[in-house]
Amino acid sequence: MTQYSAWDWGVGSKTVADLSACDCDIEWREESLASPDGEQVAAVVKTGDAEFGVCVNGECWEPRYERVWYLKYSPDGRLTALANDQGDWTLCVNGEQWEEGYGFLWNTMFSKDGSVIACCVADSMTYGMVVDGVAWENLYANANNFILSPDGRKSAAVVQTVPLGQAEIFKFKEGVYSVAVDGEAWDVNFVNAWTPIFNTDTSLVAAQIRVNLFDYTIAVNGKPWAEIFNQVWEPRFHPKTNAVVAPVRVSGRWGMARDGKLIWQPTFFQVWQQQFNPSGDQLAAIVCPEYGRWTLAVDGKPWNTTFGDMVMDMTYSPDGRRLAALGKQDGKWTVFADDRPWSGQYDMCYAPVFSPDSAHVAARVEKQGRFTIVVNGKEYGTTFDQCFDPTFSPDSSKVLIRGIAGGKYQRIVEPVTQIIG
Repeated sequence: MTQYSAWDWGVGSKTVADLSACDCDIEWREESLASPDGEQVAAVVKTGDAEFGVCVNGECWEPRYERVWYLKYSPDGRLTALANDQGDWTLCVNGEQWEEGYGFLWNTMFSKDGSVIACCVADSMTYGMVVDGVAWENLYANANNFILSPDGRKSAAVVQTVPLGQAEIFKFKEGVYSVAVDGEAWDVNFVNAWTPIFNTDTSLVAAQIRVNLFDYTIAVNGKPWAEIFNQVWEPRFHPKTNAVVAPVRVSGRWGMARDGKLIWQPTFFQVWQQQFNPSGDQLAAIVCPEYGRWTLAVDGKPWNTTFGDMVMDMTYSPDGRRLAALGKQDGKWTVFADDRPWSGQYDMCYAPVFSPDSAHVAARVEKQGRFTIVVNGKEYGTTFDQCFDPTFSPDSSKVLIRGIAGGKYQRIVEPVTQIIG
């Protein structure tokens, strides 16, 4: 929130850039991306035959590249892009490229504060991660499920540690996969592993594992739980105690286990994407309490509001007392918070955002090809050709709206009271 304090929170609207204007000749431009503070709008542009660049507020980066893709802003406002130069891939940060080139790079990731940047790397048919321009010392024949710790100090991935030829099914059954942390693999292998995740201080890594063709459990720093299950989903660490929780399937139904012991009885048709609130005294998850109906459950108790198509993007408020998510019913989306849905129905909704004081929740929505912002169920009066997720001011009294209309990118700061009435 400190970085938000330095932004311009003066109420009003300004046109930051005309998207048709650029200081270089462009053949076409890709979809625009706005910076977190709203002061920049950027896009990958084609400037010539096999020549690409990035245009930011009407100014093009130098030099040009054979291809540029995966434009992303870091949480601290730096603009990153993956670029191909004479067959080698590199990462550019605010126009400055990493010193080393690689066979291929993808999936740029950031630490929570944006100070550390990482991405996945493929080089000479081996795979791993590059963190702030430095690749893992050990690369692997297969790597996937990449993750950077929230503080950026460590990185991890599922890796194949044993060579596997065609049709070597018995070797596969013995286990060829493990988890590598900063390139160093656990000293134990499994039939499969998925979704490694770090605890708060990065001393522990938990992952789903398949111990044989039929049994699943969770491993922490390579040590499996004593209990096995029909199936498991992605684990989560308690933010303070380092206990691990994961959805588990027992006799065809889903519940929740903590360190291998059931804490939610297996009564659900599905349980996944669980989260602790910030203090760790509450656990919520997306659940299917009856066949074909989705909702949220808090400490194992499902909400009353259900949806027939989908529930996603569950989000806790900063104070940990409120919960919001997206629900889809009969092809239409809405936001539901505190077990109550908004009245508006949309073609698409994006992840809900709480204000710092937890009093307000906002979301970006789409209806009939137009985009706008909704706060506490009340729509902002203006629509856009494209807009971006809202951001509340540090004191929660204002909301930053970033939108494109008529070929112009606008940065708008509105009082929350102006929107909600």
